[in-house]
This record gives sequence, structure tokens and C-alpha cells, in this order.
Amino acid sequence: MSEDKAAAAVEAAEQLAERYRSLVEHTPDAICVHERGIVVYVNPATVRLLAADSVDDVVGKPLTQFVHPSSVPGMLAGISLLTTNGAATEPTEITLVRANGVQMPVEIVSVLTPWHEHLAYQVVIHDLTAQRLAEAAQQRAEQHFTTVVSQLEEGVVVIDPEGRIESANPAAMRIFGSDDELIGKTIQSLPLTLLDANAQPLAATRHPIARTLATGETITDYVFGVDRADGQRRWLSGSSRLLNPGDRRSSAVSSFADITEFRASRRQLEYQATHDSLTGLANRSLILSQLAGALATSENLPVSTVLFIDLDGFKAINDTLGHAIGDTVLQIVAQRLQRALRSDDIVGRLGGDEFLVLLSGGTRRVDLDALVARLRSTMAEPIIARGHRIEVNASIGVTPLNVNDRRTPEAVLHDADLAMYRAKPSGHRESAAGSVRRPNSTHAS
Repeated sequence: MSEDKAAAAVEAAEQLAERYRSLVEHTPDAICVHERGIVVYVNPATVRLLAADSVDDVVGKPLTQFVHPSSVPGMLAGISLLTTNGAATEPTEITLVRANGVQMPVEIVSVLTPWHEHLAYQVVIHDLTAQRLAEAAQQRAEQHFTTVVSQLEEGVVVIDPEGRIESANPAAMRIFGSDDELIGKTIQSLPLTLLDANAQPLAATRHPIARTLATGETITDYVFGVDRADGQRRWLSGSSRLLNPGDRRSSAVSSFADITEFRASRRQLEYQATHDSLTGLANRSLILSQLAGALATSENLPVSTVLFIDLDGFKAINDTLGHAIGDTVLQIVAQRLQRALRSDDIVGRLGGDEFLVLLSGGTRRVDLDALVARLRSTMAEPIIARGHRIEVNASIGVTPLNVNDRRTPEAVLHDADLAMYRAKPSGHRESAAGSVRRPNSTHAS
């Protein structure tokens, strides 16, 4: 039993060691081990930090080859105090010299640790470059912003030539929905998604401020959106210009106002002007506009066929059951039409019980006949409205559009209306002319 415990302990130790090796290999901080002043191990992060081509460029080399001479005495003094296994130095700032000769500020902690049955020094290296840049940017921010800028309702952000944020006023942070410090971050690293004016993803390299930084051009009155981390979408109207126009390496300043509510109100007005308030379908104005656009196309017609749909006997539903139930029937019919058609087909309501469909693309006659039959079948399915079981049939007139069609949109609607009238059963033609016909309506059980 003791042998089993010993084997289990060995296996546990090996698993622990493997987990430690994996952690060291994948940690973003650089870790190296040196013995008697010679580097004997580095993790991948160290290779990247030192701008070396491979591990072989570092392992086997003197540690001091990668440390600035001014930092060597202090580093050696620190590790000379480590005399027992596990002893560690205080975090110490030194200057590294990368393989390309570039100096880099780092913070190191050295630990005396076993290495292949010997004691060696394991060093954890943390790059301070971003911190130094952020500190420098913070100092510049104090010069860029005055009390007036800080009190603006308009967001103001200053971005350096490399795309890092140098300063941002409180309004910008509020608009971006950010509680974290923005200084030192790039636009790409912010917890938000940029959108163009059509709500499509906008790469930071295509944002107008990137153009200002690249060309020095002043750009005004552009609209863009941001999807924030809290799920809100805000629309902004912005401008960007160089902070110092005479210096092509100048930072750029972007100012923007939140126009979300204004844009929503305008879109709501536009929607109300082009859509039926009861069903949400396109109204007569939008239908005619879409038809006019299709008729103006000389080839590859975006609309191939127009369907005029009229509900047989609908007037009797209003007369006998009331307009509230009639409105419910119209809403259900609208939903059925939208489900039965393709997403790029346009469904509209002309008024009353008259609907219009603009079929997109080329449609074969056999497919068109099948579609009309399916729509009639869909419309004929019983509707339950406020306890009433109502059966509504539809008459459908079909009018194709042709290349170089010389008809006006109103003429197309007239032809589709006539086709619908001819498609009506004879009894309903009389109803369409003004007779009243009771609906097939009973209370649902």
C-alpha cells in the first residue's frame, strides 16, 4: 500500500511540474533562468520581449549582454543577497537592451530556485513600456485639456500618430460608456465596436480620424456609431483635425456629439411616412417609389412581378363583427403574407383590405402559379380573432414587369387591380362593386 502511495505522490509531483511548465511557457510575462551569469532557459515571452529570432539567440549568452550597463550593478547587488532557496528580491526597475539595440524599461523580480539539482536565479520580467507611455500621455493630457473642455457636453479625444489615446474628456468617457481610463489605449482596444453610418462594422483604420492622422485633412460632420459594452448603440456626429496643423506628426483631435435620440426621431418620422400604421407594411407611397425605381432600370429588373391581393367579403367582417376585429384580421393577413414570401420581396398595404406584393428577381410562370396558389391557401386558413373563427379568401391579380416597361407606377397598379378583379369569383365581383356579403364567421369553440 505504501508503494502505491509513493507512486501516486510521484505522479502528482510530475503533474504539478507539468502544469508549472505549461504556465511558464504560456504566461505573457517574460521568465528566464540564469546560472553563474549565463542564461540557461527562457520562455517564449522572453524571446519576444528581447526581439530575438529564437531561444538559441538568448540561451547560453551572458545575462549582462541584455542589461544596460547602468542597470548591471544594482541587479547584481540584489541577487547577491539571495542565499536561501525561495528567497526573492524586491521588484526592481532596470533597463533591458533588446537584440535590435532598443532599450526597454522593465521591472524584474529574481528568485533563488532549484534548477536541475542546482540553485539558479529565476527572473520574472514585466515590460513597463505601456506604463511609461501612459504616464507620458497623462502628462500631456494635463496640457491638452482645460476646465472648459472638461465641462463640454461634446466628447473630445486626442489621439497620437500611432493611434493611442492621449486624452479624453469626461463627456467622451460617458458617451463611450467607459468607467476605465482611456489614456494609452488604442481605438481597437476599447470595449466597443465602431459602425459606419449604415450600421456596418467600421475598422478603426477606416475611421475619419485615421484619415486625418494619415493625410492631415480636416473632416467634419461625419456620422458613425458605437456599440458599447453595456449593449447600448449610440450614434455620433463628429469632426477630426490635427491638433497642430503645421506639424504632420501632430496628434489629432476628434470631437463628437451624441445624436442618438435625434436620429431615432428622424428615422421614426421617415418610417411613419412610408409604412402603414396598422400592419407595419410598406404604404402606398413607398410601394409607388419602389415601383418607380424598378421601372427606371433598363435591365436586371429588381422587381419582376406585381401581385394585387384583395380580401373577398372583408367589408362584411367590419359591418357584422366590428372594426376592431377587422383590424386584427388585417394584421394577421399581413403577417401571413410576410411569412409566405422571401425576405427581398416587398409587401405593402394600399389601404382597406388591399395588399400589394413586389416580387424580386426573375420568376418563372410555373413558380408564379405555385406561389399564387400557396398564397390563396395561406389566406384561406381560418383566423381566430377575439373568439370568432373567420374564414377569409383572397383574390390575387398578377401583372409582370418587362424590361423597358413604359408604364407609370400608377398604371402598373391599375393593371394589377384589373387582373385581381378578373380573378375574383363572380359573386365577389358584385361585392367589390358595392354589394354587402356576410363573412363566413362563427364563434370559436
